[in-house]
Amino acid sequence: MLIFRQLFDSTSSTYTYVLGESRSGEALIVDPVLEHWQRDAAVLRELGLRPVTTLETHVHADHVTGAWWLRREFGCEIALSADGGADGPDRLLRHDDRVPFGDRHLQVRATPGHTHSCLTFVLDDASLALTGDCLLIRGCGRTDFQQGDAHELFRSIRNQILTLPAKCLLYPGHDYRGLTVTSVAEERRFSPRIADTIGEDDFVGYMQNLGLPHPKLLEVAVPANLRCGRPDAAVAQQAGPDWAPLRFTVAGIWEIEPAGLAELRRERQLVDVRARDEFDGPLGHIRGARLMPLEELAARVGELSRELPVVTVCRSGARSAQAVILLQKAGLKDVANLSGGMLRWIAEHHPVEPGAAARG
Repeated sequence: MLIFRQLFDSTSSTYTYVLGESRSGEALIVDPVLEHWQRDAAVLRELGLRPVTTLETHVHADHVTGAWWLRREFGCEIALSADGGADGPDRLLRHDDRVPFGDRHLQVRATPGHTHSCLTFVLDDASLALTGDCLLIRGCGRTDFQQGDAHELFRSIRNQILTLPAKCLLYPGHDYRGLTVTSVAEERRFSPRIADTIGEDDFVGYMQNLGLPHPKLLEVAVPANLRCGRPDAAVAQQAGPDWAPLRFTVAGIWEIEPAGLAELRRERQLVDVRARDEFDGPLGHIRGARLMPLEELAARVGELSRELPVVTVCRSGARSAQAVILLQKAGLKDVANLSGGMLRWIAEHHPVEPGAAARG
């Protein structure tokens, strides 16, 4: 079964795509964004997927890729166009190549015009295509920098994308209006730039008069993407918090496993956000935990040291996840949730201080 997810970066309005094959657990990730590589890694793990390849539709000018970090995390290969001139990819892609994941694959179609190295990725059954910045929803990528060419873009879209089946869903690299997907039939009928009734000269004239400013991150993003997002040596050492073995979740918070907390030897603050009767109840509590019920936490943040990491605890991990968000908003940086709460802590046979009723 195909697993498909569309993820979003609000800063650059970039879409990142995850395609997975459930039997093998293998996956591809297309156009990852640097600031969200840990989110993407969490999505993959929570879906039970292992990325085998990261793909780039082109050398981006508006964001830095997260490909290098994902390769470091999972060992997946980095693949991009052979015409992109990048330093450090594991695989160079050419027209009609195949990129496999499990029993499925993406077909590579060269679609230059926005840049000279743009690629479109078509699923093996032609039910969907990832068009990058070549074809957007009722629009297309600009052609006024990075070796762009409006004539070439027109032919790429007409010959490589709009020749796909009418029902083929098209997923763009960006959208700035909140739209998520279109289809070949829709774009052939409704696109003001590239519909069937529009000729090449009309398209070129349209593109030559867009008058768009250059991307704000152009001077930063392009050089970084030409080295596949590889950071300098100092940054490369900082993949995430180093005070404990933590895991980033799709919910956007860091978690620590019960075994990780049990083995943690450095000083930390353990905050139990349950009610008093739970803290003293049948489940007991973890030795050294400070009781700060969730409804009191905002008013009592000042009682916590900002120099020591905080681990939040509740019965199941739900309230304590909310506590992490609250503490982060209050300015505490090193905060993590105990995964599964007291229920998992006890199920994995870690020591518990008995509640008042048990002691009595």
